[in-house]
Amino acid sequence: PGVVGSHRKGYAIVVPSMEDLESLGKSWKMPATELTDVHILVAKVPGDKSAMKHGEVVKALASKTADLMSKIAGLLDEKKAQYVDVLLAHAGRSPSHLHFLKTHGWKEVETYRNMRATLPKLIELPRIEAKYNMTPLQHGRVFALDLGVSKADKKTEVIFARGSSHLVLTTDNFEEYVVNDILTSCDFLERALLSPLLEKRLPSSQVFLHMVPPIPGTTNRDLGYLRVLFGNALQRFVAEHGTQLEKLRIASIEIKVWTSSTPPTPVRLVASKTARWEALAFSETIDDNGDPVKWTNIETGEEALTHDKLKPAIESRQSTKRQIARAAGSAYIYDFPALIRNSLTKLWMEYAAAEKIPDKLVSSVELALDSDGETLIEKEQYGTNKIGMVAWKLTLRTPEYPAGREIILIGNDITIKGGSFGTVEDTLFDKASKLARAKGIPRIYIACNSGARIGGVDELKSLVKVSWVNKDDPMKGFEYLYLTDSDYKSLPEESVTCHQITVDGETRHVLDAIIGKNLASTKGGIGVECLQGSGLIAGETSRAYEETFTLSYATGRSVGIGAYLNRLGQRNIQMVKGAMILTGPEPLNKLMGKQIYTSQDQLGGPHIMVPNGVTHQLVQNDQDGVEAIVRWLSFVPATVTSLPPMISAKDSISRKVQFKPIKGAYDPRHMLGGVMIDGEWVSGWCDEGSFHEYMAGWGKTVVVGRGRCGGLPVGIISVETRSCEKHIPADPQEPTSRDVIEMQAGQVWYPDSAYKTAQAIRDFNHGEGLPLVIFANWRGFSGGTRDMFAEVLKYGAMIVDALVEYKHPVTIYIPPNGELRGGAWVVLDPKINEEVIEMFADQDARGGILEPPGAAEIVFKKDKQVIELMHRCDHVLKDLTAKKAAGEDVAAQLKAREKLLLPLYQQVSQEYCDLHDRCPRMKSLGAIREGLTWEDSRAYLHWRIRRRVQENGAAKKMMRTVSGTSYAKASSFIASMTASAVQGVAKGSEDQAVATWLEENAKAVDDSIETERQFATEEEIYRLVSSLPGTRRSELVRDLVGFSRVSNAFSP
Repeated sequence: PGVVGSHRKGYAIVVPSMEDLESLGKSWKMPATELTDVHILVAKVPGDKSAMKHGEVVKALASKTADLMSKIAGLLDEKKAQYVDVLLAHAGRSPSHLHFLKTHGWKEVETYRNMRATLPKLIELPRIEAKYNMTPLQHGRVFALDLGVSKADKKTEVIFARGSSHLVLTTDNFEEYVVNDILTSCDFLERALLSPLLEKRLPSSQVFLHMVPPIPGTTNRDLGYLRVLFGNALQRFVAEHGTQLEKLRIASIEIKVWTSSTPPTPVRLVASKTARWEALAFSETIDDNGDPVKWTNIETGEEALTHDKLKPAIESRQSTKRQIARAAGSAYIYDFPALIRNSLTKLWMEYAAAEKIPDKLVSSVELALDSDGETLIEKEQYGTNKIGMVAWKLTLRTPEYPAGREIILIGNDITIKGGSFGTVEDTLFDKASKLARAKGIPRIYIACNSGARIGGVDELKSLVKVSWVNKDDPMKGFEYLYLTDSDYKSLPEESVTCHQITVDGETRHVLDAIIGKNLASTKGGIGVECLQGSGLIAGETSRAYEETFTLSYATGRSVGIGAYLNRLGQRNIQMVKGAMILTGPEPLNKLMGKQIYTSQDQLGGPHIMVPNGVTHQLVQNDQDGVEAIVRWLSFVPATVTSLPPMISAKDSISRKVQFKPIKGAYDPRHMLGGVMIDGEWVSGWCDEGSFHEYMAGWGKTVVVGRGRCGGLPVGIISVETRSCEKHIPADPQEPTSRDVIEMQAGQVWYPDSAYKTAQAIRDFNHGEGLPLVIFANWRGFSGGTRDMFAEVLKYGAMIVDALVEYKHPVTIYIPPNGELRGGAWVVLDPKINEEVIEMFADQDARGGILEPPGAAEIVFKKDKQVIELMHRCDHVLKDLTAKKAAGEDVAAQLKAREKLLLPLYQQVSQEYCDLHDRCPRMKSLGAIREGLTWEDSRAYLHWRIRRRVQENGAAKKMMRTVSGTSYAKASSFIASMTASAVQGVAKGSEDQAVATWLEENAKAVDDSIETERQFATEEEIYRLVSSLPGTRRSELVRDLVGFSRVSNAFSP
């Protein structure tokens, strides 16, 4: 559209059949004028309904057409023709297009076959063909799918999905059309990947779309607006189809549009995975043929003379590395920030309208080691890294923290030495993790590795010699390995340790040990030094879990120390292809002396790591994995000293809880998250859509997750009331072993579910800082022989240990029709940690040592007192007893009556015992704080927890600021500050009043704490000065006065 004064002379001819076409080679009279293009339409040619046979037919027709072109080539040259298009009209099938170019010696360009005559030019195929050898995958009239192999390195493979559109694009429909066209391209790509040609190949993909008609009403002043529209369309596509981008390995998306200025201006809109899908726009300068010759960035004004300059320079070098990473089952490590941006876009789209999404969702600073290998510095490498470990400090703009929050991201680079851990890799990991601890910010680890690096001193392999027992008979074995004198002297110091001997006049240096110092092949470690580094980062990861938030994502295999790092960080997301193993199947088979294991998944795949609790969440691909990371972070405070992040609640805080637990079995997830029943949404306790379950495959009688209540994040532990199956897989190592399925009753703690409970409490406490809500509905612990042997007592005690060290508000709530009995109550009782634990019970809940049937057996002396109650209350028995006293023989009647009434009075005895377990008695004895009504529990607990979070946060700040302050003293100080907030407040609204006051008066609280710090400092100074002898005291006071004067003089 933008070529001014372009004139092309064309000539078109219609011939009835192929025979007529062939006759043109003998007698074709062209116009006398020069021609640019020649178009030939063959009106009727054969075809076949069978796709395979039709292809053969077209191939034969193309051969005949090629013969014609060879005959008329001279005539075409005389007319200075450049291009011939032959259209073959098949009966009942789409026509075939054949393209012949002068630049190709008038031979058919098979890569253009079946494209419209103008399509190759519109989709810029000649530019692609200059750098790639193209193999057609699928061609249509307005689109083309081709597999390109780089002419430069002969390795890089790319699927080019390119198309054009003649639909009129407007600023109103821009986003809709672009999203739909990209989605259509993805559909073509998905079908193309099914081609046998691509079997076991992992090419990346590029999408290019050319919108030919100019956009009405747009001028060169609208270029920035077009970039914004493109950015919005990308955000929408990423949010809705981000997983597809990753699945199809799409590396870049380009859209070419035209403004309606005079002449029309071409605008190229570009986004790439490398640039984290940031939208860029370039105005194009085209030559007289319509080919672009220059691009100008509309924002920076920078000019590029080649198309490659439109993308980061490093991108072209990353294709091979991406293929290596894909072969290992993972995305390339440098693509993960882009995946994070995709996930943040989706999260924002769920939370807010597109126009409210921040422009730059992810900012990154790459961290590397300086030249001495000891100091962490900021250094952008983007794929030029020389070691197999990468680290970033990322700033994420999330709905919880729109201004940004920092995280440390560490990951293995599987493209360098298999992602193995050498000493330099260990050092970078250690330094980056320590930075996360020092800043108190989350540390995320992307795991895809080969474990600790193993190798040998390569320089010695060509030098070492063997001393055989009998050199003529090697089967008798060897005596030692040695170096000749000259070879030994050529090595640097500390290369080997050896002792010198002389054999037949030859000086030999018998190897006692290979050290390998000062040799190139040992740089970065080859053995025990790598194990030392593994110990270093193992200890660092354990400390990081205690001090900040740690989360690992196993995207590919994690071997040895890689698997241990995942477990030491505790929280794990695993991709289905990301096995976590201690060693591979081959070494184990060698150890056992036979072929037993055939894959890594048998040792550490999802079917192992999900049921054993190592994996918290399982995902299908890397985009889902990163989305899981981002969602998990949405519950985590910005730093370990920050309060949990509040967001505007989709659900009203005061809304009723509609799903009510019943006495029988039900799904606790419905109680927490809500459920659709008969087409209507029945809300649960959490905000709609906010509850996310973790560790679902392990300890199934307990449900663990994170959710929100009125926008407030909470950790949640609940109880499965239904029976569950525990699967224990067979071990291929044991020929007689079989899969075992064990049934586990609901409302009971088993060894695995008790451990899961303790683990969840520790996770919520360390790094996450979440208030904890436990929906307590346990009848007790399983105390059978098998479970006692399986250490249920140990894991039950771990629950107490975890609650004792919990530093944040804990709310224990016995739900309606729930019960908390015996040992289950003991491990959750508020007196375990009175500073943070509060217990509530629903009005329909129960709590006691035994359930009523069991209690009645004891309380009523195994029916003895039941019979006494019977005789006291039943008038018939009273009459019979009186008759017996009068001497009548009524023994049989008495016995019959007692037998008749016993079941009924047993129920009475159970009801009597049940009355002891109800909410009023628990409240009266101080066992619970309050009795609640389920429908209103959400609003009550929201404000109660919110108040306690604020009070707890202020108290902890005071403890950190004012040295030596106890929690009790800090809490008392905060309570005195908030006393005025509850004055004149309606009963039941005190929690809301205090929480609101603390949130609105944060600065006043900080100022009061600072005043207390100053007072405490003064008291400490007085105490220390008073402890000195009189003479020293006077000297110190004099020095302090002088110090004060000097400080004041230099103070601003």
